[in-house]
Amino acid sequence: MEYRVVSADNHILEPRDLFTTRLPQQFRDRAPRVMRGADGGDGWSWDGKTVERTLGIEATAGRSVRISGYTWEEILPGNYDGAAHLKDMMDAGVDASMLFSSVPLMGWFMGEDPFALALFQTFNDWVIEDFCAVDPKRLIALPMMPVNHAMDVLLSELDRMLKKGIKAVHIPVYPDRPYWDPYYDPFFTACTDADVPLCMHRTSGGRDPGGKDVFQFNLPGLGPAGTVHRFFAGVEPFTKMIYTGVFARHPKLKIMDAELNFGWVPFWMNMLDEVYEKQKGWARFGTEERPSNAMGRNLFVTVLDDKLGFDLVAVEPRLADLAMFSTDYPHSICLWPNTQDDIARATVNCDPVSKQKILAGNAVRVFNLD
Repeated sequence: MEYRVVSADNHILEPRDLFTTRLPQQFRDRAPRVMRGADGGDGWSWDGKTVERTLGIEATAGRSVRISGYTWEEILPGNYDGAAHLKDMMDAGVDASMLFSSVPLMGWFMGEDPFALALFQTFNDWVIEDFCAVDPKRLIALPMMPVNHAMDVLLSELDRMLKKGIKAVHIPVYPDRPYWDPYYDPFFTACTDADVPLCMHRTSGGRDPGGKDVFQFNLPGLGPAGTVHRFFAGVEPFTKMIYTGVFARHPKLKIMDAELNFGWVPFWMNMLDEVYEKQKGWARFGTEERPSNAMGRNLFVTVLDDKLGFDLVAVEPRLADLAMFSTDYPHSICLWPNTQDDIARATVNCDPVSKQKILAGNAVRVFNLD
């Protein structure tokens, strides 16, 4: 099939009864479930008694923006139903979408807890066998990897997913052990052997060791402030992975970090190379090549209506090889349903070849959609 527009960053809100009915029986007393919150909206409860926050900006597509307070009946079925999600994408001229999870993200805070593994596996089976089964060429599952469990468990789940024909996997931004630790070499090798990219999302997944990425919705301005500063979230992990030699050891490894945009990338690439050249006389870099060479070969970002980034392609052509378009459906900044209008405005100064790469070509190449 022909892919003209691919969203490399869409989201799922799992069905409200998924975990209460599909988790292994021994974990169902801990299963997250949807309950009514104090503000009249519905939210996820982890103890069966309280709801910390009700549905809002994470499910706002097609609705008036609320930080919280939606009932389950108010949100679009495209949040949790594959056929409805596909229809929403097709109506907006989007041919395929990569799908990030929501509720099981909490599992990456739980260390080696078997309950966390059960959450991941329940989601993984459901998203492949139910949600994406509607059209696996258009709905691309991102199964969650148990990176905080033992290596044999991680490799076993990867192998289980590969046998189901997956195109990519989802890893947390903040694993218990950082990705530049050679501990991950067997996992990275298995992913490169299978030609399966790893997908992260801004600052989601695991506990930020600096404690700076705490959502504080109730303090004036801090919620949207987080929306802004998280666009730069890829700088630290990407820089450390390059400098410590992750891609020297695994030259075919591909990692995508979602919802970062790319107007900031030229300055960052310049600093990567400049610091490397000035400090390589004494610093123990893990790479002997120009650090920015990893862009578009090993490292990728998803972009929204970042007109500045699209305009910069004319002077920084490499940007066209590392960026993948996204709608961020159904979150509060999503480019839906007027996706085509957003694309037209953002790409007005972008040449046709680069535009095609960003809108679909890079995703087709990295995720092996053809």
